Amino acid sequence: MSARRSVTILGATGSVGRSTLDLIARDRERFEVLALTANRDAAGLAEAARRVGAKRAVICDQAFLPALEEALQGSGIETAAGPEAVLETAALGADWTMAAIVGAAGLGPTMAALRSGRTVALANKEALVSAGALMTAAAKESGATLLPVDSEHNAVFQCFDGERPHAVRRILLTASGGPFRTLSLDEMRGVTPEQAVAHPNWSMGAKISVDSATLMNKGLELIEAFHLFPLPPEAFDVLVHPQSVIHSLVEYVDGSFLAQLGAPDMRIPIAHTLAWPERMETPCERLDLVRIARLDFEAPDEIRFPALALARQALREGGARPAILNAANEIAVAAFLAKRINFLDIATIAAETLAAYAPPPPRTIEEVLEVDRAAREAGRDIMERYAH
Repeated sequence: MSARRSVTILGATGSVGRSTLDLIARDRERFEVLALTANRDAAGLAEAARRVGAKRAVICDQAFLPALEEALQGSGIETAAGPEAVLETAALGADWTMAAIVGAAGLGPTMAALRSGRTVALANKEALVSAGALMTAAAKESGATLLPVDSEHNAVFQCFDGERPHAVRRILLTASGGPFRTLSLDEMRGVTPEQAVAHPNWSMGAKISVDSATLMNKGLELIEAFHLFPLPPEAFDVLVHPQSVIHSLVEYVDGSFLAQLGAPDMRIPIAHTLAWPERMETPCERLDLVRIARLDFEAPDEIRFPALALARQALREGGARPAILNAANEIAVAAFLAKRINFLDIATIAAETLAAYAPPPPRTIEEVLEVDRAAREAGRDIMERYAH
């Protein structure tokens, strides 16, 4: 990397944000941190800002501004608070912005970062699931570079010939299969949130761990992949690979398959986007294929894991359907984690919400947020029939 790269991290105290900070802290000479944002973790934000010498620290919830100011007293680091301040920070025009604000709250800041016309590393799933067409259009209009951070999409990005998309036949996103890969439907009826968040390979938050257990996560990733890579919906598929060593594969028309392999550590795809188009050292574990010894594969079972079929349907139908699916799934997962509904109810509630609510395709981020709000309301009404 020839010149020092300016960096902004939106969602600095979450899992992806912390992993990004870890990489930057190990190579301070290469990166200048313009700004960090967080939702409510003032102490974590202040500690991170001091550690990497950030120029600005922004807390979304204004009630936590006094705590942030106190924690940064005497540091010379500028502070601000509120959703508008987060949007302004996203639009600063850093050379590289990590978009890692979780949920619908990340849509506006991600769009602001894309409109700045620089490089955006995308870790906010909702940006492409709920507003994929809008996000990619904004990137095209501004000339921004959109780099995928999800390990699966980053793997595809490393293997995909962007100059010759016509030479690609198919993209295969790999899935570990989650903690319930071998359970029957009857066995899954009684699983607990504690069992669902115990992912066999990755260390992740509770919500994404449940999504992995239902395979909804993989379904949403199919929708994301469709917006990232110029292929028709039917060219995207899922392959269950329990070892999580191969992160995705690209099949070419000549029969060649290119795959990206690596340890299950998010710092690897983050580092790829942080240094792109170059590479950088990471402290991540290196693969020992002799020790791993075998790689297994199987087709996903959409009978036991209907969330994947729901996502395929939403991808084919397009418009507001992916945003509705995402919103309904979020409230259902939250209810499951709160032990209000059963595990298998998650996909059922998502399916019934899709059937009950059919708005026109959203044309703006504001309309996407309204679809999200209305879908949550419809989903909550449906959920009452399953709550206990």
